Amino acid sequence: MANIKGGRAARKRDRQNAKARARNTAVKARLHTEHKKLFKAADAGKKEDAEKEFKAFVSGLDKAVKKGIIAKNTADRKKSRAQLKLNKMAAAAAAEAAK
Repeated sequence: MANIKGGRAARKRDRQNAKARARNTAVKARLHTEHKKLFKAADAGKKEDAEKEFKAFVSGLDKAVKKGIIAKNTADRKKSRAQLKLNKMAAAAAAEAAK
């Protein structure tokens, strides 16, 4: 870390870091909320709601990756797990319909 002594540049970096931290926290909180909504809809078996929430969740993940807030592999892992959840929900619905 350069600019340790509290000079003008160090104060500016502190301001910039505080703004970035607030922005990143807000984006991650929104992703967490979308994730919870998706899994809640999937657990309840609401296919249309779950698919809508899935699209919003994936879009949010992609935007977070683009902004550098989360890593690409992290987003890919979360998308994969969400898709698996939807697939299991669809399989369960198909099994119920077959009975």
